[in-house]
Amino acid sequence: MIEKPPLDSNGEEDRAWLSEGQSETQLTTVHNPDGVETPDEDRPAWDSKIQYVLAQVGFSVGLGNVWRFPYLCHQNGGGAFMLLYVFLLLIVGVPLFFMELAAGQSIRQGSIGVWKHISPKLAGIGYSSCMVCFYVALYYNVIIAWSLFYLGNSFQYPLPWEHCPIDVATNNTVKECADSSPTSYFWFRKALQITNSIEESGEFNPIMTGCLLAAWAIVSLAMIKGIKSSAKVMYFSSVFPYVVLFIFLIRGLMLDGAMDGITYMFYPKLEIWGNVQVWRQAATQVFFALGLGYGSVIAYSSYNPVNNNCHRDALMVSCINFMTSVLASLVVFVVLGFRAKSIALRCVAKNLGLLNLMTSDDLLHPGFPWINTTNPDSVSITEYREWYSHYSSMVGPNITDCSLEEEMNKGVEGTGLAFIAFTEVMALFPASPFWSTLFFLMLAQPGPQHHVWDDAGNPHTSHGQF
Repeated sequence: MIEKPPLDSNGEEDRAWLSEGQSETQLTTVHNPDGVETPDEDRPAWDSKIQYVLAQVGFSVGLGNVWRFPYLCHQNGGGAFMLLYVFLLLIVGVPLFFMELAAGQSIRQGSIGVWKHISPKLAGIGYSSCMVCFYVALYYNVIIAWSLFYLGNSFQYPLPWEHCPIDVATNNTVKECADSSPTSYFWFRKALQITNSIEESGEFNPIMTGCLLAAWAIVSLAMIKGIKSSAKVMYFSSVFPYVVLFIFLIRGLMLDGAMDGITYMFYPKLEIWGNVQVWRQAATQVFFALGLGYGSVIAYSSYNPVNNNCHRDALMVSCINFMTSVLASLVVFVVLGFRAKSIALRCVAKNLGLLNLMTSDDLLHPGFPWINTTNPDSVSITEYREWYSHYSSMVGPNITDCSLEEEMNKGVEGTGLAFIAFTEVMALFPASPFWSTLFFLMLAQPGPQHHVWDDAGNPHTSHGQF
């Protein structure tokens, strides 16, 4: 067997494989005259491994975990969707995530530089990812502005979305609010100030504009010096969301209806595996949760030393990402279970009140309806539903069914989950301003982990993470 000749110590063959138009400074490493590889000292680096881990952990905790994953789990079979998600995460998500980590770490450049290094003809992919990140930053900072608006309104008791406002002209509750709910009215009419139709432009909203400027100012201050300034805040911004989620989970488990929500979450409906759309949604969530294709993962890993164990990082971050989604889903389903049971119990009390009036007016047969109408708190949802299944035909259309399952089936997605469902539940908590402040502080803190810098000093933003 003929042995290959040793590489030229002057690095001639190392330079030969560089494509035309690439400079030697684009290499991850350079060779000194002794043939020893040394890292590019001009590239900024994480001060410690813990900073990089916290950055990736903070990147995992986001709106995709708290908003999108619980909704998809709710709509697509609960535990069955989770199993499908884990399967696609292992065969698609982890390999691609590792590929981006390895590319950024070995080439030690941002998204644009990595694709230029692979081939100058692929530079457009890097520029496209930057444009996508810019557009995502636009809407994500709007979400931060909404959160700052709610955060500012949380420092009062009672909360402004706890009760419907009073119409000054009629001295009665605003009809639109009474027909919907206080939280929905506050969100659409007070926060967004939406008009009745698209033809009506509405008025300038100075408070929300100020919140949006504040959101951009916070992000700018966090990123003004790149990772050097962002690392100082990262210890708080990466850990704080987990602390809040655990606090809400512990508090939520004490609520009536929490176990109903958890049971609904984990109950597997395996028949959904035959639906192609469910597979598509699970795969989309894998890409969205890990941030594949946005360039941010490449930029994060580019600040690592070339000998960093990115195999372990890919598995660790993917596992943390999934566990974060499960933790956030537990919090969401516990809250939704409490909300659903509260609505169902109010429905029971309302119907029993109507039955009591019908009984006192002698509209029913003597002795009917054979259920305790004078003390609604003593009647459970199960007892009421069993009674209703036997005697619904005898009481007329004004008496309705009260189903906990139907309330749980009403999925809440996106902004409706955070700014309507969660605000409605927090208004029912003792010391509601404290819980509201804690929740919206978590949503409002942008975290430097959502913005990283490429080689040219251009900001990259994540895909809508906390």
